[in-house]
Amino acid sequence: MRIEVICTGDEVLTGKIVNTNFSYIAQKLEDVGLAVQWETTVGDDRENLLLAFKQAGQRADAVIVNGGLGPTVDDLSQEIAAQAAGVELVLNEEWLKTMEEFFRRRSRVMPPNNKKQAMLPATAEVIDNPVGTACGFALDIGRARFFFTPGVPRELRRMLEEQIIPRLLAKSGLQTAIHLKRFHSYGLGESHVDALLTDVEKLVPDGSVKLGFRAHYPQLETKLTVRGRDMDDVRAKLAPVEREVRKRLGNFIMAEDEQTLEGVVLSALTARQGSLAIVETFTSGQIAARFAHLPGAEKVFRRGVVARDLGEIFAGVGLDGDPPAGELTRETAEAVAQAARRRTGATYALAVLIALDDGPDRIDFGGTICLAIGTADGAESRRSRILGGREWVRLGATEMGLDCLRRYLQGLPVAERIDFEKT
Repeated sequence: MRIEVICTGDEVLTGKIVNTNFSYIAQKLEDVGLAVQWETTVGDDRENLLLAFKQAGQRADAVIVNGGLGPTVDDLSQEIAAQAAGVELVLNEEWLKTMEEFFRRRSRVMPPNNKKQAMLPATAEVIDNPVGTACGFALDIGRARFFFTPGVPRELRRMLEEQIIPRLLAKSGLQTAIHLKRFHSYGLGESHVDALLTDVEKLVPDGSVKLGFRAHYPQLETKLTVRGRDMDDVRAKLAPVEREVRKRLGNFIMAEDEQTLEGVVLSALTARQGSLAIVETFTSGQIAARFAHLPGAEKVFRRGVVARDLGEIFAGVGLDGDPPAGELTRETAEAVAQAARRRTGATYALAVLIALDDGPDRIDFGGTICLAIGTADGAESRRSRILGGREWVRLGATEMGLDCLRRYLQGLPVAERIDFEKT
């Protein structure tokens, strides 16, 4: 099935906002075995929108249009869709009542211009929007079935996953029993994992298992898309491949499916009735920021100490004297972690200390990371050097700190060579 995505809006066309909606749509379609053949971005111009809709209606089987469903004068999708389909715009009384109720529940009066969002092409099929006022809708233009979606990301995502993808799968004739299994790893590059998983798909000879990757440093997502007659068939096909992926990637798998690394750490600490203090330099407090806001973290998280100067770190955790001169060492990180643990009364303390190279003009510019996990029984630590720019080092250090804590809590080696470091 040939699919086109049309993204609308002057702000998208001119680059004033990054078009993350398209990447999300394309990724979600790929996850279920549907491929986007064309992507068109068009501004808020009636003639250009009409031309884009008509061209897509001639060459595609299905078209997803994103944006242009709001209440303002530059939101044109309903009007132009009706024109392209050769039908009238009519008031959808049912959706108007839905919008009025939406505002009433929030103790607000619906502005008059929101009524525009209930004006739909006469032949349109309404697609519900449970989290916003812009309903989606579907109708035929030319040879294609068009699906119109709101530009607000959370509204688009809910509508795409719950309503549009099932319709597309039914239209495509593909098996609708589909499951996406995801493994999240840190420390292995995409090409390395691709080599490690060579021929893993062949464990299911009928070709119904597809391996894919999505790299977003510092993490890598390994995906298994599985098709079957029903979910029992899917599970039977997935089981041997899933076991093999776990075997080959081993300790580097830090989370699966909807899990996050920080969520895995929180679950492990909660299961142990443990508590945590965090000390970090140069990360802008990103380790604590990823952890401390999670539901349940209030029972675990004790304190975060963030500073750029190692002397201030020493003062913040109650260590007397000045930091040792010279290169950053594991022993310094261990001393900081243990001091933080004692001062806060936490069961565990994670210290992530970073020393950046002198300047970005160096070929091997990067940073040295010394981290330690302090416990009542002592300290585990590691030292690593990551090459790259400041942001690359910051992201890598944040991920390494959380992952080493995850490893410690799971009884795995804290120090295991990763692809992103230079010894």
